[in-house]
Amino acid sequence: MSFPLFHRPGAIVFLDDDPAYLEMLAMVLPRQWHVKLYLRPQTCINQLQQEPPLWEADAWTQQEMIERWRAGRPLIPQVLNYWASHTERFGLARVCVFDYAMPGMDGLQALGELTDWPGGRVLLTGQADEHVAVSAFNRGLIDQFIAKQTVDISQHLITVIQRMLAQPQMRHSQIWRAALTQPQHALLQVPSVARQLASLASSHWVEHVVIGQPFGVLGMDADGRASWLQLESAAGLADLAELAESQGLKAAAADDIRAGRHLVDLELQQALGQPGPARLIPAFSIGHEGTLLGALFPVELAASPPGLTGYKHWLKKHGRRTVRD
Repeated sequence: MSFPLFHRPGAIVFLDDDPAYLEMLAMVLPRQWHVKLYLRPQTCINQLQQEPPLWEADAWTQQEMIERWRAGRPLIPQVLNYWASHTERFGLARVCVFDYAMPGMDGLQALGELTDWPGGRVLLTGQADEHVAVSAFNRGLIDQFIAKQTVDISQHLITVIQRMLAQPQMRHSQIWRAALTQPQHALLQVPSVARQLASLASSHWVEHVVIGQPFGVLGMDADGRASWLQLESAAGLADLAELAESQGLKAAAADDIRAGRHLVDLELQQALGQPGPARLIPAFSIGHEGTLLGALFPVELAASPPGLTGYKHWLKKHGRRTVRD
């Protein structure tokens, strides 16, 4: 496995002609999900068909960040500004779940209308329709199918969607791969490193992006608080200690950095353009190989742009879940 270079929440769309089933989903699905519930195929299709240009514009915005970085502008403040000014990113659907057996247009036909939509596709089937779902899966028309008669289907559905939401968003990951060196990318592909980073990310943030200069993960939690997971290879500790000494840190602090006991946020301060007293934070090993260290630094509010809105606030603003015709 490889740690996703880019991750954020997105909407989950359900299409079913049974309003009682949709209302049940509205009650049982995790409250941290942005859920859209549709009764009519054409209404749902029309909404999702509007998204590809929005996905493209979002990807282009991120590509422009990379281009500005190549021209000398640091990435961390650019990402913070993007998070502050593009809250519509939370509304882009990442997974759709369509019922197969619907009058007029079945779920597979409805999915066939979404030729350019980039999200994950799940088909709900009855027992008599499973052969259709297997054929659709084998042809790559859907990513997953679930039988409606599955025991505890709600929990099974949640598990499937969580797994799909955790998968890398390939277009965006390819964009952010350009911000990493080959050795940095190789470190993130070490299985034990990827697993620990995934655990750290899920416990601290709802979205994150990995960058290489400085090397680390910038994340934001559901309340809109940003933090920086600084990553340092064991081979890079001497250079970091030398930077610390050049900035006036005492020899004992530099020795702690060389020994991997602490990391310092000087590179973060430089990226933000906010020099100040250096912060030393105890380092911890990431992965079993002993080649990567990390330290988590809060990004001070003064460094965050006005309007940095958390996902929790965005969800609340969009109100309760309702079934749409």
